[in-house]
Amino acid sequence: MTKSIKKLFSYAIAALMTCLLAVACTPTNNSTTTTPNSPTTIGNQNPISIGIAVAQTSNVALLGQEQVIGAKIAEAYFNKKGGINGTPIRLVFQDTAGDEQGAINAFNTLISQDKVVGIVGPTLSQQAFSADPIAERAGVPVIAPSNTAKGIPQIGKYIARVSAPVAVVAPNAIDAALKINPQIKKVAVFFAQNDAFSKSETGTFQETVKQKGLELATVQTFQTTDTDFQSQVTNAINIKPDLIIISGLSADGGNLVKQLRELGYKGLIIGGNGLNTSNLLPVCKALCDGIIIAQAYSPEMKNEINTNFRKLYTEQNKKEPPQFTAQAFTGVQVFVEALSTLDKTTKISTLALPQLRTQLNDTLLTGKYITPLGEISFTPEGEIVQKQFFVAQIKMEPDGNSGKFTFIQ
Repeated sequence: MTKSIKKLFSYAIAALMTCLLAVACTPTNNSTTTTPNSPTTIGNQNPISIGIAVAQTSNVALLGQEQVIGAKIAEAYFNKKGGINGTPIRLVFQDTAGDEQGAINAFNTLISQDKVVGIVGPTLSQQAFSADPIAERAGVPVIAPSNTAKGIPQIGKYIARVSAPVAVVAPNAIDAALKINPQIKKVAVFFAQNDAFSKSETGTFQETVKQKGLELATVQTFQTTDTDFQSQVTNAINIKPDLIIISGLSADGGNLVKQLRELGYKGLIIGGNGLNTSNLLPVCKALCDGIIIAQAYSPEMKNEINTNFRKLYTEQNKKEPPQFTAQAFTGVQVFVEALSTLDKTTKISTLALPQLRTQLNDTLLTGKYITPLGEISFTPEGEIVQKQFFVAQIKMEPDGNSGKFTFIQ
């Protein structure tokens, strides 16, 4: 072996020994790098991730944007109060857009990539019937913030909702209309036939009309993507209805209201849950005045958490909080309080993610919660048990650009 080779060899040995000694002598670091599934990612050193899968784009965004606001208010509010017994929460947002594939993609990402403990969403019942089974198979708890169609909790044991079923809420609007005008006899019904919720809701409305002894004079269908309703409106106006009931979303519903008024209809209009948003007002403007909408939430609910929620929302948005915002807040609240309850009996930092998801689901279904919606709980199947409901009527300001929901019962 030549001298130069011996020299290089000795340098290599020295470098290797230095490296080994450096590793051996490095002080132990208490924070460990783990895979996303490791229990230490759910401990006191890291925030607990909750997924929010709502429509931030598409024709459903007018509703989803309200849900984003409610979820963000909840995140700040509960973290300020200490999060999960000292551990903060972190909301992970995924856009479902307005169709089933968007919801499926959002759920898959939240479950497999973002490793959330649970999901608040999606915005539409139509999306829930496609996306919720994914969470069910993965054992991930879902709280539906606005899915009121029949059959949502029955999707599986991991699916619950804080949005009262349409069968409970919708009939209240017809009762209110009859109090305003006891002479109502003929009713025309419009519904979006491409939306699962609207199809479910119109069924309830039509059944209630018949139960009240009223005449269901015509049923007109449309698509949530429609903007021209002249044919359907003309057909309905020709039968001279005393009441019109609309099941759709805010954009299509607002345009339908606008065209009904422009073509001469002067009677009462009931809007379904999809029209239950102040984002409706810029669509039909002054012609929104007088629309009757049954509510599962009132800003005037008298309890501490609603007072705080209402204050935070109005300071930020300069108007009263709508139902979709309150329900999204409530969905986050249920997860936070259920996680806190679970952590007091079994430290969640000791649970692997699949165990945490399962025990969280079991815990949230057995709790009682004082929320902006009032006191709520769940049946073993995941259906909300809610005590109070309301009916509001839209009152537009003289400028025709702003207005509010005035509660009439």
